Amino acid sequence: MILTDHLADPRAVVFLTADATTVHLMTGAFLHPFARPARESFIELVRGEGSLLWDRDGNEYIDAMASLWYCNVGHGRTEIADAVAAQMAQLETYSCFDPFTNPMADAIAERVADLSPIENARVFLCGSGSESIDTAMKLARLTHVQAGHPERTLIISRMRGYHGTNYGGTTAQGLPPNKEGWGPLVPEVVQVPSDDIEALATLMSERSNEIAAVLSEPVQGAGGVWPAEEGYLQSLRKLCDQHGALLIFDEVITGFGRLGEWFGSIHYGVTPDIITFAKAVTSGYQPLGGVIVGPAVIGPLESDPNYVLKTGYTYSGHASVAAAGMVNLDIIEREDLLSHANRIGERLSAGLRAMEADGQIAQVRGAGAVWAAGMRPDINAMEVRDNLLKEGVIVRAIADHSCTFCPPLVTTDDQIDRVVDAMSSVLTSLGAN
Repeated sequence: MILTDHLADPRAVVFLTADATTVHLMTGAFLHPFARPARESFIELVRGEGSLLWDRDGNEYIDAMASLWYCNVGHGRTEIADAVAAQMAQLETYSCFDPFTNPMADAIAERVADLSPIENARVFLCGSGSESIDTAMKLARLTHVQAGHPERTLIISRMRGYHGTNYGGTTAQGLPPNKEGWGPLVPEVVQVPSDDIEALATLMSERSNEIAAVLSEPVQGAGGVWPAEEGYLQSLRKLCDQHGALLIFDEVITGFGRLGEWFGSIHYGVTPDIITFAKAVTSGYQPLGGVIVGPAVIGPLESDPNYVLKTGYTYSGHASVAAAGMVNLDIIEREDLLSHANRIGERLSAGLRAMEADGQIAQVRGAGAVWAAGMRPDINAMEVRDNLLKEGVIVRAIADHSCTFCPPLVTTDDQIDRVVDAMSSVLTSLGAN
């Protein structure tokens, strides 16, 4: 029997099965990202507080992913909502294209620059991590043009890297399935094996005068949580200096506390020329991204006082978005959430390593408060994720091989223990004894 659910979404349909089980099918107008377009049902989340979420049926979940690697201060922070509302009541925003600016855009740019490891930095603002990556790639090439070297167009990234889904970032990804079906991508962007510094050194020697930049995440996040091997990032810095290339760190995930420092580059002790950021700069309360650039970029861009930077977004420097970022950073500082990353990471990784020692999982990877459990060949990560949802725990499955964890930095020890216990229980139920 088919019943129309007029009390909910008008596009929703309720199927009453032969055994009287009710199934809600939501085939509405929303075309979901990274989901099967034909998928008919989704978990409808309606409320959040701290590291907890509730769906429309009242089921409680521990958010062990900070939504999508970003909600560092946790859900339900009314002071961020109040700050955004107050800014909207005064001036929601106005274009920051020449000749305009606004105080909140200036303030968030100054604050991010001050927190970054790059001295005398300036900050370009946009609306997402994908926008920040494409902008960084453009700025890298533009820098060389302004410096008199237009032949330097090659951008090198790493396999397993994830750099957003705009055309530049999609091209720079080291995840082949995400690049399929989009037609020709951006030219002169190539990948090297993830941890093979010799392969990178060889390519850079062969094309030394063509290289614009090397792009890398300090910890490869969405590709499955792969921290850089010891010394790798330091070698990137040396190679870029040797060949006149810019070093770009994609810190969309690692920025603003995830590794126990404001930026992953501080954690690893390597200073790039360009840093991209997004996600935890507002903890997702408003969409904000940006690019931090240092003297190697600013010098050529400012060398001609009449040059106009011909890139930007409608919402670059959005005042209400910047207001969310300012209060979010206040919370991180006031509650010392950077130190919480280490506490969370130590407790979570200890639980995962115990599962590894017991043979329930094949591998543990991570740093700070971002970790992954590599599955045994006979255990499917998607099946683990789905069973964890039934236990009230949200993780992210990477293909069929890994489950990832990125808890809000307000997550309690008890909640971490519940995540670990649920994971072990699910693995046991699936035959990983």
